[in-house]
Amino acid sequence: MSVTGAPLVGLTHLRAVAITLVFVYHYRLFAHPAWVERVGAFGWTGVDLFFVLSGFLISRQLFRAIASTGSFSLREFYFKRALRILPAYLVVVAGYFLFPWLHEREALPSLWRFLTFTQNFGLDLRTSGTFSHAWSLCIEEQFYLLLPLCLLALIAVRAGQRASWLLGLMFAMGLVARGLVYLKQLTPLGDSDGFAVAWYQWIYYPTWGRLDGLLVGIALAAIYESRESRESRAFRPALRAALTAHGHWLLALAVALWAVTFWLFAEPESLTASVLAFPAIAIVYGLLVVAALSPTGLLARHSSRLTHWLATLSYSLYLTHKAYIHVAQHQLAKTGLDASGNAMFVCCIAASLLGALALHLAVERPFLRWRDRVLRPR
Repeated sequence: MSVTGAPLVGLTHLRAVAITLVFVYHYRLFAHPAWVERVGAFGWTGVDLFFVLSGFLISRQLFRAIASTGSFSLREFYFKRALRILPAYLVVVAGYFLFPWLHEREALPSLWRFLTFTQNFGLDLRTSGTFSHAWSLCIEEQFYLLLPLCLLALIAVRAGQRASWLLGLMFAMGLVARGLVYLKQLTPLGDSDGFAVAWYQWIYYPTWGRLDGLLVGIALAAIYESRESRESRAFRPALRAALTAHGHWLLALAVALWAVTFWLFAEPESLTASVLAFPAIAIVYGLLVVAALSPTGLLARHSSRLTHWLATLSYSLYLTHKAYIHVAQHQLAKTGLDASGNAMFVCCIAASLLGALALHLAVERPFLRWRDRVLRPR
């Protein structure tokens, strides 16, 4: 059922798409119907869509504050991020350490890895496979920590628009870093059994290899916040208008390019894909974000209760879905339900959504409301 859209409603659709991609991709790690393998093969890019969305939304908040007042409150930013991320995350971490029956894999990384958000460095699925998907949250937390510090430093030296070249430089550095790491660390391994593990450790999980989506999001935020700063024309309203004027065409282009990237990078562990796949996917999802922001586009003009609900639960669902799939399959298999059947898939979806809803209502929402009450006087 569709109704007239609200501001940024297009991004709600994209958040729902991202968590759906991630869920189906991770379901492949468990017993699953044959079609899940095919449909979820490219689901790992759901994380990249989350990165683009995070880069855009967080940077947009900061750019808007800078354009209005010339700076922003670092303490307030960290307070907002902490109350958004930490409560639900720490509850899930505690659950994994207190209740071993939640473990979807054999081993759990050290607690300090989770508390310092450094799990994504050197992650070996053979020895640390449980709650491994928190690696992407580690990258986001590192981003939340460093981005405002970098912006404050640029404000202090009055870099302004001149600092825009840093985004291009960092984007290029990601290409070079992945290429050099691949040639030095992975090529000598050849076709050995350790190649796949090393590829994830050195290319897929580390922060230096996965900045593309966040950088694209930052660039879009700078364009979208098209207003004049106090010191200079720091943003580009004409470019924003040109990009968001053709929502239907941008959506069609993004979908077509998504299909092309799926075909080109079906084997992401090759040298070419390791270097080019992440930036290509980030750019495609960047176009999708622009299409979602376009007031003339389908994504921005129509809202959906289903996507709104999925987007609302996306964080809690992301944290818990592996544990609930594992527990649901283990328990329902005792009743004789085929672990690889479609009925089991539906049951696992239901269990994951109910679990995410419980976490959202019991932990996530109360802390967000408390955060808003604290910040409301400001």
